[in-house]
Formats: sequence, C-alpha cells, structure tokens
Amino acid sequence: MASHPDFQATHPDDPDQGNGARDNAGDEAVGDQRGEADGAVDGAADGAVDEGRAPTGRTLEPGITLAATPLGNIGDATDRLRAALGEADVIAAEDTRRTRQLAAALDVEIRGKVLSNFDHNEESRIGQLIDAARSGSRVLVVTDAGMPVVSDPGLAIVAAAHDAELPVTCLPGPSAVTTALALSGLKVGKFCFDGFAPRKPGARRDWLRSLEGEKRACCFFESPHRIAATLAEAADILGSERRAAVCRELTKLHEETRRGTLSELAEWAEEGVRGEITVVIEGADDGPTTVNPEDHVDEVEFRVAGGERLKDACRVVAGTVGLAKHRDLYEAVIAARKERAAEGDDPWADDDDESDGEQDR
Repeated sequence: MASHPDFQATHPDDPDQGNGARDNAGDEAVGDQRGEADGAVDGAADGAVDEGRAPTGRTLEPGITLAATPLGNIGDATDRLRAALGEADVIAAEDTRRTRQLAAALDVEIRGKVLSNFDHNEESRIGQLIDAARSGSRVLVVTDAGMPVVSDPGLAIVAAAHDAELPVTCLPGPSAVTTALALSGLKVGKFCFDGFAPRKPGARRDWLRSLEGEKRACCFFESPHRIAATLAEAADILGSERRAAVCRELTKLHEETRRGTLSELAEWAEEGVRGEITVVIEGADDGPTTVNPEDHVDEVEFRVAGGERLKDACRVVAGTVGLAKHRDLYEAVIAARKERAAEGDDPWADDDDESDGEQDR
C-alpha cells in the first residue's frame, strides 16, 4: 500500500533525516474537553481480554499506554492506534507536530492535551505524566516512528509508572528492528539490539570489538553519514566475510535491503546511502576456529614480496584459508618479523609496510 502523501512528506528520503533526526515542538494544548471517542473494543476482536480487565468499549484505560506508530507507511497504523489517539486524555509525543500530522493523516481528531516528551525533557515530564495517570487520566505515549522505549523516549515514564504501581500496557505495531531482522535473510533466531552505533571512531571500534565473539545477530541503527565508515570498520574487526544486511527507508517508497559480506557492503556504501538505516550483522560462527594464523605467514610475505600491501595480502590470504579476521593474520606477520629481526634473520627487512599500523587492522 502506498504511503499517505501527507504523512510520507514528514519522512523524506533525505540523508540529513536519519533515524536520529528530532524536530521537537513545544507543548501544545488542544482545548479543555476530554471526550471519549468510539474506539475499537479491546475484546473478542483483538483476542482474549486479560483476567481482571473488563472490556469497556474503549481502547484506552486509565494509566500509561505505549503505542507503536508507522515507520513511514500510513497503512501500517492499527485500528487500536487510531482509537487511542482520539481517546487519550494526554498524549506524550516525541514531536507534537508529527503526532498531529499522523492524526490528520488518519482522519482522527485529537481531543486531549498534547505534550512534548523527547530525550532532553523526558525526565522533567515524569511527575506531570504520573500525576495525570494517578488521577485517572488515560496517558498515551508515542514517538515519531516505531515503538517507544526501543532507542526512543519512553523508558523513564514506564519505569516511573511501574514504581508507582500504575497500569502500563502497550499497543503493538511497526518496529524497524523486527522488520529489518525479518528482511535480512540471516540467522536471527537469537539477536541483540544495540540502538545507534557510537558516533566517535574510537568508541565505535571498541563497540565492534565487543561483538567479535557474539553468537547472536546484532541489529543497530546508523546515520547515512557514518554507515560507510561503520561497515568498513566492522569488516576489519569482525571479519570481511561476515554476512550482514543494510535495510533503509523501511516501509517507504524507496525501501531497499542490501545483503552481502561486510566488505561488499562497505564498498557499496562508499557510493553514498540515503534515508533511515537499520543494519543486521550475523553472529559469530558457532564452530571452533581451526585455522592457525602463524601457519600462513609465509603466504602473506610471498604476496607482499610480489608488490601487495601487507593489509591487502592479509585480507586475501585470510579469505582463502577461512580465517574470520584478517587482523589476526596481520598480527602474526608482525610478530614473526620481529622474531626474525631479533635473530638477525629477516628476509623481509627492507619492507616498510609495517607503518600501516592500527589503521590496517
């Protein structure tokens, strides 16, 4: 189904948009009226009603309700989300303008108060939202796209509501994480989600090193401006042959999923990637590593003697012999050179490629 044109316009295929783009509006109040819209019954049509919660004919009950919003295609909005937007006494929205645009696209009249609730003011909102829920108001928490709390605002209010022993429930719906996992075609029976990859190169490399032995698939968000660097570093650290998938603009007009090895995807990303990006990297191989890097040092040195750069020779040989990380082979070569030099027997002493250093790993 094509995206609603008004709603799609709030999610342009723009490299500056990114998953993390937040244009937060100020608080907006909509009248004093708190009406009750005729919503979808959270009963037989949606499955069995939990014991102790009687059907009332409303989607929302007093307390805190999280609701997933479309990633970009208005057709993904659930009937329960439509009803909730109209019934809520208070809507805590990541961006009040986007929430109003969504409601307009769904032809829903918002009758409650709309408050901004984003990363930089979420803590200060807790008291106001908890007080509202405690007084019997129906508080709806939404973000710009996808499920609140999952790399988005919402955690603080949910934790506070549990501490206050207030009802907390959720209206499931679209999620970039599960959508990307399903589309990846990789082994994702077990997975971890790491939010956004670290921005700074040093922190990003440390994070990638923490994933070297991770058996689960790893899913994360990344900016269009950093995706090429992140994939190249992942190929260096996790292994150039590790399989991965890059999913961009999920559910939108220009949706695309690219699959391949990390080295292949890094090369592709060098040409530029636009839109909102979710990456899935397959977990480490369960089988034990039987390839000994020291056994293949001479193969690398032979290629270097023929004119190849050390790091390129390590990548080729590692891929040929099935060594997951060419960095291990690189370090074995450097260690062997130092050992030969100490013994006064270094046939490669004239080679100056060791200056590549850390960046070649």
